[in-house]
Amino acid sequence: MQIKNIKKLYYSIGDVSQMTGLKQYVLRYWETEFSILNPAKNRAGNRTYKDEDIKIIRHIKELLYAKKFTIRGAKQYLEEYYSNKSEGTSNVVAISSQNVDREFLLDLKKKLQETINMIDKLKA
Repeated sequence: MQIKNIKKLYYSIGDVSQMTGLKQYVLRYWETEFSILNPAKNRAGNRTYKDEDIKIIRHIKELLYAKKFTIRGAKQYLEEYYSNKSEGTSNVVAISSQNVDREFLLDLKKKLQETINMIDKLKA
């Protein structure tokens, strides 16, 4: 009898690739771009990922693929998110930053619309 879905302490890059749907070279590249993603290596030099590493990978994937962040934007977001998480304020900061971004964008939209209206009046 085989037991499936045994939780491991460490996962290989192949395991993580299958779990996340990402190619191995993408995982390796992300390690160079995101300092927060730093899996340990065993004696043979193979990467060994823990559950926390996999959570970070899924978070990066969501930011880049679902939310369409740039790598630079995702780096900034993750640095703030994980530094604030250790202080216990990440949710408050994220919500307040979203509100500030929304207010800024609404104000910018209003100003752009006013500029477009002025240009239209000048053309007429």
